[in-house]
Formats: sequence, structure tokens, C-alpha cells
Amino acid sequence: MDNIEKHILVVDDDDRIRNLLKEYLNDNKFIVSTAVDSEDAIKKISYLKFDLIVLDVMMPGKSGYELTKEIRKKHDIPIILLTAKGEVENRIKGLELGADDYLPKPFEPKELLLRIKNITSKNNKIDLNEIHLIGKAKVNLSKMIISLDDKTSKINNSEKKVLIAMLSSPGITFSRTKIGLISEISQERSIDVMITRLRQKIELDPKNPKFLQTIRGSGYVLWIQ
Repeated sequence: MDNIEKHILVVDDDDRIRNLLKEYLNDNKFIVSTAVDSEDAIKKISYLKFDLIVLDVMMPGKSGYELTKEIRKKHDIPIILLTAKGEVENRIKGLELGADDYLPKPFEPKELLLRIKNITSKNNKIDLNEIHLIGKAKVNLSKMIISLDDKTSKINNSEKKVLIAMLSSPGITFSRTKIGLISEISQERSIDVMITRLRQKIELDPKNPKFLQTIRGSGYVLWIQ
């Protein structure tokens, strides 16, 4: 998919940054809409389809953190947070709320562009009829089974949905909130149990996972070898 087919929403109360990013991303063949605050963003998200949101954290009214939490209740749109606060705890807070990436201000537009391309290129649909390899595990999504050595395990619909999302975006951290939206499981404990079950089907050593790993304070990530 070319960039021109991808629609980005830039949410920032700073006119200069908002207009600069719109011009820069337009020049790089993205369709760009803008919003001046969270209320404006919510209105646009309600009637337009976006492939990614670039969201400033520090805004008057509802903050970027609050908006991220609200978006995650209904949508699975990738979010990159922009903030002047570069401390680790702020980055973790954003990821815990469901953001996909985090870029502290000031930043180079080229770096943001690379992060956008990285996320959007990894959010492509995968072929459900193919056998997908995760290490030595063979994942057959159409038959809903995973084969590892001489053992074959079944997966349920929730596990299948999570695997489709993670296989489509290897190396991207999925927060528990995001996994909950994908799997339609609301309780965090149930999400952790599901991940444990998947590890037992994918990993040679589930207690020391090599592929389906925990990112402390952020969520889970799938690495493909």
C-alpha cells in the first residue's frame, strides 16, 4: 500500500507544529487531517477512518493520555505520542494506556516519518491460509492449530485474533488494553492467562520465552525468527 492511501490524524494545539507536520507528511505522500485538541480529534475519529494518529500529550483540556485511553475503548488505531517530557515513567504511562510509540519533543520530522512508516508497514494483513513460523512452531490460522515438534495444539478464536495482530506487527509492543480490544477479553488477568497458554503452544521453554515476550510495564511483543 502506498503512503498516499494512508490517512494520518495530527492532534496538537500548537499551530506551528501542526501545520509543519501536515506539510511534511503531505510531501511524503500521506493524507493528513489535523485537530486542535482532543474534542476536535474525537469528532473527526467518529466520521473519518485513520490509519495512524500522531498525538500531542500536553494540550489544554483533555490531555493526550486521556484521549489515548478514550480512543482505546472503541478503536484499535495506532497512536504515536508526542511530548516534551522524556522521562521513562511518562513513556511507560503512554504505552500502558495503549499507545504504540512515543517521541519526545523536540524531534526531527524525519524520525517521526520513519516511526510512522515502521508502524503502518507492519499493520498489513497476513495470509490466513499460509503456515506462519514462530521459531520452530508452525501456526496454521485457517485450521486454528499450532504444531511444535511432535505436539499439535488447538487455538481458540481469541488466541487466533491476537496471533493475527501480532504476526502482522512483529516487534511491536501490544499493551494489555490493546490485546483486550483485539481478543474481546476485558480482564487483565484473563489476558495474561491467554498469553501464558499461547507460550505453551509456541515456545520450547514457555517459562523462558524467546518469541512471545513480556515488556515490563508495557505489554507483550512477538518476535519472529
